Amino acid sequence: MKKRIIYSVLLLLLFGCKQKTNTSKPHIQIQTSKGDIEIELYPLQAPNTVAAFLSYIDSGYFFNSNFYRALTMDNQPSNAPKTELIQGGIWKTNNKLAVRIPGIPHESTEQTKILHDEGVISLARAQPGTAGTEFFICLSKQPGLDYGGENVPDKQGYATFGKVVKGMWVVRKISMQNENDQYFSPPVAIYNIVRL
Repeated sequence: MKKRIIYSVLLLLLFGCKQKTNTSKPHIQIQTSKGDIEIELYPLQAPNTVAAFLSYIDSGYFFNSNFYRALTMDNQPSNAPKTELIQGGIWKTNNKLAVRIPGIPHESTEQTKILHDEGVISLARAQPGTAGTEFFICLSKQPGLDYGGENVPDKQGYATFGKVVKGMWVVRKISMQNENDQYFSPPVAIYNIVRL
């Protein structure tokens, strides 16, 4: 009886000490040929963007996709505002699907308060509300991509929705791959993006 009580107490302590997953900030992992990138998402601040992105992950859209573009200080016009980022998604690997995705309602940085800082993930777009599966990760602080910023003609900025928490070195490694006119040659493989 005494052993059973001690065993029960030990089990309670073991399970009580187990770290709980924070469901208000889910984590995803971008699995690439250069290493893994872990990102924390912010659904309380950017609910539409996070919900859409997670639905693409759950649907398997990012399986065998890639990072295909980099903006660096050296590959942009000298008279334009500069940005530093890597861009990925399914545009090059499954363009038919990419163009069929309905646009996500735009959640600007004015709403979310998630600014384009180092490691922040954001959605690429044409007009507000047209963002889909294509995303980018900032290599450094990019205020020109925020609401009202100089890098976006409509001044609405891009929709941020999370931040790299592990693997920023992988992001930097990807950014240094061979590129031609901003496009990687060859693209960097994304094996998959999964929930953690």
